[in-house]
Amino acid sequence: MVPQIGNFNKTITSMGLTYATIELTNQYDEYKNEEGLLPLEAIRKWTGEFMIDPGAIRMAINEEIKEKLGLKNGILMNVVLADRSIKQVEMIGGIKVRFGDRTCYTDAFVLPNSTAPLLGAIPLEGMDLVVIPSENKLEYNPKHPDGALFSLK
Repeated sequence: MVPQIGNFNKTITSMGLTYATIELTNQYDEYKNEEGLLPLEAIRKWTGEFMIDPGAIRMAINEEIKEKLGLKNGILMNVVLADRSIKQVEMIGGIKVRFGDRTCYTDAFVLPNSTAPLLGAIPLEGMDLVVIPSENKLEYNPKHPDGALFSLK
């Protein structure tokens, strides 16, 4: 049976999920360090496994990661979760994201408790990264192996 448009109960068989180790840094701590107000070793960072989902627009972290990074409260926004429920969650900024030698600055939704973090399209594009689905792997864009390249057209 072919699912109807809007039928959210269909089963989708996938090749598997992609995970990668990502480092997050409190951007404001870096600014304070540059101004001589915070020692380098006091910059708050967190490194861990993220589920990579180019179909999600933004990054999502959990409350524990927000706390470890010492990030300030943000604004409340409505989001649609994987189970299709709508929930109001916080969006915060001031996050530096790093994968290998690629970095970008972005904001993130804050999900409850210890929900697994997710890396979406905005930070993936910001670092010029691509998912290799056949290998469940995150890599630098093979078209730009020496560094991210962006079109401003």
